[in-house]
Amino acid sequence: MASVTTTKATHNAPHLAAPDINPSFTKGVFLGEIREDLVFPFPVMSPEETESLRMIIDALRSFAASNIDSAKMDHDGKFPDEVRHGLHELGLMGLNIPEEYGGFGASAKVFNRVFGELGGTDPALTVYFGAHESIGCKGITLFGTDKQKSEWLPRCATGEIVAGFCLTEPGSGSDAQAMASTAVLSDDGTHYVLDGRKIWISNAGYAGMFTVFAKVPVTIDGNIKKRVTAFIVDAHSDGIILGQPEQKMGIKASDTRTVTFEKVRVPVGNVLGEVGQGFHIALEILNSGRLGLAAGSSRGARRIMTEAAKYANQREQFGRSIGSFEMIQRKFAQTAADIYAADSAVMLTSEMMDRGAIDFSLETAACKVFASELAVHAASEAMQIAGGIGYSKEFPYERAMRDSRINMIFEGTNEILRALIALSGLQQPGERLRKLGSAFKDPLHSMGEISSYIAGRAKRVVKKPEFTRVHPSLAKEADRVATLIHTLALAVESAVMKHGKKIVERQFIQERMADAAIGIYMSTAVLSRTTWEIERAGSVDAVKPEMDCARLFLADRYRQVRRSIRRISRNQDDRMKAVAERVLETSEAAPIAPSDRV
Repeated sequence: MASVTTTKATHNAPHLAAPDINPSFTKGVFLGEIREDLVFPFPVMSPEETESLRMIIDALRSFAASNIDSAKMDHDGKFPDEVRHGLHELGLMGLNIPEEYGGFGASAKVFNRVFGELGGTDPALTVYFGAHESIGCKGITLFGTDKQKSEWLPRCATGEIVAGFCLTEPGSGSDAQAMASTAVLSDDGTHYVLDGRKIWISNAGYAGMFTVFAKVPVTIDGNIKKRVTAFIVDAHSDGIILGQPEQKMGIKASDTRTVTFEKVRVPVGNVLGEVGQGFHIALEILNSGRLGLAAGSSRGARRIMTEAAKYANQREQFGRSIGSFEMIQRKFAQTAADIYAADSAVMLTSEMMDRGAIDFSLETAACKVFASELAVHAASEAMQIAGGIGYSKEFPYERAMRDSRINMIFEGTNEILRALIALSGLQQPGERLRKLGSAFKDPLHSMGEISSYIAGRAKRVVKKPEFTRVHPSLAKEADRVATLIHTLALAVESAVMKHGKKIVERQFIQERMADAAIGIYMSTAVLSRTTWEIERAGSVDAVKPEMDCARLFLADRYRQVRRSIRRISRNQDDRMKAVAERVLETSEAAPIAPSDRV
């Protein structure tokens, strides 16, 4: 009979953040707080980082200009080996691997800027590097033992080993707890026997190692439970079967396959972190990976709008360039403002990662949601500007549309991430009200706690937080963002009081809370960056391009966030639910048209 791993009650995996010491900025927003020290001053790269970044970017651009043909790779559905190996020689495979293990040891600020450059060069290649560095071998960097790091990271840094990340299964996508893959300890305790099937695995065809997640039977307080555990698996092990490359809508050159594990022997020394802590490890890896995805999405949006601007300047209709028409100009103005915001938020969140001991999970989720939707919107707008040629494979617009769409699904769908932001943000207000509910059960012995809550509630209603470090020229905009933070916190508290535990099922409300929180974080990043831009340049007039983008974004996002907050309490959710359930029950997209009633 196979052995069962014995462990005490589960311990928390090593966590990059220390939320009790440095709580999340966005979680503070749900409480009506502005934690300015997390977002001011805006981060600046050191001279050494700037010089290193310049060298990497210059080398990448030079190589790309001579060697990367995105249209051909999209047509062929694969990368030429000389392209992959050429980029390996530039050192990109070890960009965020520590120097002591042969990597570049780049800061998050440098890494995400380079990742963004890849996103603007070729989205499929960005997936190749992201699957390798952002998630594939990232777990070893974060959670590996010294022995594991020494064994795997030097070869990952050179590209000798390409890494893959095996989490998703046919029956468990974002719901990792529904995982069916298993790993059972052998009778002699030397290895685990891994069985399972993983799908949508990027880099599968190139991989030399996988980070794999499977459930291990463990004994907890005398009972056998199955707990998700992370493993480092040699991709050339007996029992690993690769499926055929997936035929995808976009990022066609990226190698994506099903990976099946049949009685694969994994040495016990290849357990990553602690047994039973795989779920926490996966979350930590994805938290880091999402920011790179945001950086690539933002840069991809910039690239395709640059192409559209060139076309709009030379394409003439009615005796003038189409770029002179205001309906076309609006598309450029809005995407420019959104790109400015996305770049600001990526840089700000990168600094949180570099500082360490900061809970940045909601901020990376916010960046990923905002930037991935921006990339799809920018591709659509660029295609519209290009008109008929935008629909042709001869030009880059239709490929940008196909390539960008996956970003809203990758590394946690945007719906799941919105739920993550809302539910994580609700924890503290919910805990506060839970304690109040317990106090009311024994009011005679809990008057102090009840009085404290009532006084605190009154203070929260009256006292609005404020920004103290924003440049005076942006005082009006900063006050508006502070007002949004105040009203969101009150709306959140009211919603929790109204719905209680059922709030976890009210996803219409969660979505609005998340959209409000995302808009507030993006706006805060813009305030921080633009304050820095003004101080750096010495005057407001010297940064007119930045100020115009900032004010355009802040005004537009204020209206959107205010609308989301209002709809937390005033909405048509019951009617919307009734319509949706009717569609699902009948499989009819809408009531039958009169002409169809024959």
